[in-house]
Amino acid sequence: MCGRYTITSPAQVIAEVFGITGPVELAPRYNVCPGQDVPVVRTRHGGDDRELDLLRWGLVPWFVKEPGPAARMINARAETAATSPAFRAALHRRRCLLPADGFYEWQASSGKRGPKQPFHIRRADGRPLALAGLWERWKAPDGTKLESCTVLTTAPNALLAPIHDRMPVVLPPEAWSLWLDRTVQDVARIAPLLVPAPADEMVAAPVSTRVNDPKHDDAQCLGPP
Repeated sequence: MCGRYTITSPAQVIAEVFGITGPVELAPRYNVCPGQDVPVVRTRHGGDDRELDLLRWGLVPWFVKEPGPAARMINARAETAATSPAFRAALHRRRCLLPADGFYEWQASSGKRGPKQPFHIRRADGRPLALAGLWERWKAPDGTKLESCTVLTTAPNALLAPIHDRMPVVLPPEAWSLWLDRTVQDVARIAPLLVPAPADEMVAAPVSTRVNDPKHDDAQCLGPP
């Protein structure tokens, strides 16, 4: 799964890397958690310009009556998203990218009850990552709208396999235009993108258990164990 991540690159770097039009204001975040508003890259219907918007992390399907329980849908399995009632419409028409500099995964202890060790995984070259995401718009009976998102996950690559049995789908830059193209609604065209990122392009390092607490959002989260 993907339950925490970091966004620490300067806003200017994010704007340049993702080709964002318009102003970008982002503060460094070292412990992005579910339920928070997170930046996503998407295109408007009928256009190619990329915009950065803040959406709630935890997708709320359009058809639910109450957003509470559904908001826990922080991840969608890439293997089943096309057939899931909660995600299939978004996979066809509402895809997005979540900029990140790395993500956290927790490795279980060799002992049955030992504490889990958090790892921070990032690109070896230090460039930002693009996590494959889906977004949805939910409307309350009083007309209030909530836009939310989820991160697609897949099987782990060789680097992640000893740490966790899932990892987020990380899309390479050459795949971004296709993924964001809202006129592409044929799942067969985008399915080949939903695979593990090459292990040799990533590095993983154990970090402090400080990241376990959602209240902590500072550089010490990336400190040594």
